Amino acid sequence: MRPPIFAAFALLALLAVSVPVSAHHAPSAIFDMDHAFTMTGQCTSVDWVNPHIILHMDGKDAAGNVAKWTFESNPPAWFKKAGVSRQDVIKAVGQTVTVEGLRAKDGSSYGYFLKLTFADGSSVEWNSLLDQALGKKSE
Repeated sequence: MRPPIFAAFALLALLAVSVPVSAHHAPSAIFDMDHAFTMTGQCTSVDWVNPHIILHMDGKDAAGNVAKWTFESNPPAWFKKAGVSRQDVIKAVGQTVTVEGLRAKDGSSYGYFLKLTFADGSSVEWNSLLDQALGKKSE
């Protein structure tokens, strides 16, 4: 009787470990790594959450109409390790900001931001990823 119970627990443990692993993705799985783009608009909110921080903004579509955009980026721990605090990013809320990043492959209003430039000209950026997207070599 013991082996079936052990097998059931082993299967549950395996499933518990495999679900979070399969949920994570590389940016290239969702975003077009070959074509960086730039968008300027009003930042409406920032979600400083795992697994990726999320920036929401009202940008303009190709016809010039206001479109709601969502940009994800690296996780909060990555920002913290890089010396960027929550306050450094959250100050974008209510400002006109410029985002440089990668658009979703499916063409939706979703992207991965690599550089965020604030109204005062200061910015937070990921040079090596942006250079890769633009086909440049990092120095």
